[in-house]
Amino acid sequence: MSGFIYPPESVYNLLPKEEVHTQRPPRYMSKFRPAVILEKRSTKEAMRTMGPAKVEVPPPEKYLKKHSKETKLPEITQCSKEARSTCIVRKPPVPARTDQPLMGLHTKRDFIKTATAVPMKPQPACVDTSKGHKQLLEKSGLLPEYIKKKDYGEVPVYLKQRNEEEQRAHEENLRFLKEQRERGAIKQLSDEERRSLIEGLKKNLDQLHHDYQGLSLVTDTMTKKAHKQRLEASMKQLETDINFLESFKAIYIPKK
Repeated sequence: MSGFIYPPESVYNLLPKEEVHTQRPPRYMSKFRPAVILEKRSTKEAMRTMGPAKVEVPPPEKYLKKHSKETKLPEITQCSKEARSTCIVRKPPVPARTDQPLMGLHTKRDFIKTATAVPMKPQPACVDTSKGHKQLLEKSGLLPEYIKKKDYGEVPVYLKQRNEEEQRAHEENLRFLKEQRERGAIKQLSDEERRSLIEGLKKNLDQLHHDYQGLSLVTDTMTKKAHKQRLEASMKQLETDINFLESFKAIYIPKK
């Protein structure tokens, strides 16, 4: 078979069809194109020869001499030495032995406080590399900061609220059960009844499990699939009921 896929044959394919010509949009032309062309021509035409077009040619008497393009340092003279040794701003002269110091100067600084002030302790740090890199111990995680918190070891606020809500709900449930017992609307199952009920549910679960083990390995019909799903749902419901009865010791049922 060839790899081509032909369209389905139809009578309408024999009708002549008009060719649709798509008109392409005009080509984009920048409005700065003429200015760029003129600028390019003006810069190129000026440099068509070797070097700039108009250069002042030196006269033949000033030909290039040896070491003429090397930079020359200014000559050292006596004036330059004196200017380098002297400075513009003169320092004040040294006071003489006969000069008296200025009297009556006061300051607000307390020298006693400054002398007795406790110096600032450096922040504890640890060196972690051989090149002397330091890091502060406060945020390094090496100090036991969490166990030194004020609220360390206390019960969180959200847990207290949840415990209070659970206690409140338990008290309301006990109050409701007490009212129902006083009215005679409900009764509590005894331990024997509860135990016998659990044993009966477990027997039913064993019987269903035995039937489930006897199913065929291949469930190829809708009847087999429905029977298997029915057994699985019944076993799951029995397991839920058994767990419920085993987890609660006090069970109340309505009176008939």
